[in-house]
Amino acid sequence: MKPSIESIDFHGIEALRLIGPRGATAIISKLGAQVLSWVPPDGKERLFLSDNAVFDGSVAIRGGIPVCFPQFGQLGDLPRHGLVRTCQWSVNSQRAGDDFALVTMETSSDEATLTLWPHAFHAELALMVEADRIDMELCITNTGGSPLSFTGALHTYLRVPQVEEAVLEGLHGLEYRDALDDNRVVREAHEELTIDREVDRVYLNAKRPQLLHAGKQSLAMQNQGFPDVVVWNPFVDRCAEMKDMPANGWRHMLCVEAAATRPITLPAGEEWYGRQTLVVV
Repeated sequence: MKPSIESIDFHGIEALRLIGPRGATAIISKLGAQVLSWVPPDGKERLFLSDNAVFDGSVAIRGGIPVCFPQFGQLGDLPRHGLVRTCQWSVNSQRAGDDFALVTMETSSDEATLTLWPHAFHAELALMVEADRIDMELCITNTGGSPLSFTGALHTYLRVPQVEEAVLEGLHGLEYRDALDDNRVVREAHEELTIDREVDRVYLNAKRPQLLHAGKQSLAMQNQGFPDVVVWNPFVDRCAEMKDMPANGWRHMLCVEAAATRPITLPAGEEWYGRQTLVVV
């Protein structure tokens, strides 16, 4: 099967299915430019999408890879994780070659965003599917006449068979800010991170790739432009408070996010790029 791109209906929303080499597929929604599925040639879904996710645009879709901009989490006065997760994005370009499928989506500031955040911007997300990898690149352009500052992330939900048995490598020695301990900054002393309770950490200046072992699956993650890595799992109690997550949802997901949690200042007319690459190993 040659790489191709097709328009589909996904739970009632417009989306594109990218078919890559050797039958690899990914689905990206026009709502939020959110990647909702990635299945490499081995046929195993690698992204977590909640069974209780809401697709009507009233809230962000729980799972996949939401785009957080211009605010990460609650680091400011804007709605949690910013303004573009529930915006309609348009397709800027799409192309399929012999060994890839590529889609670029875009959105811009409008009256609604300017009311909440008085800065003009253009956002573009490119998704490329190859045989055993996907690349996502977020480009932010300051289209206004004065500098703007933002935080943001590609809020990647990875699917795991059982999170208590998952092992994440590549964070040893890094300082992290622990949201569950009053944002205290701690240095990671363990070679491997395992999940046996709720975790909500921002690993700062994470320049090395991360490697996730989950069951018989291993996945490597490499970020560029995003200086930080967020690791999050709500575990039992926090998951029970989330209406758009099933009671056992926490067990099958681990967020390992490419993030910029400290403000990036972008001069008028300038561009910023951030990329995350996921590779089956």
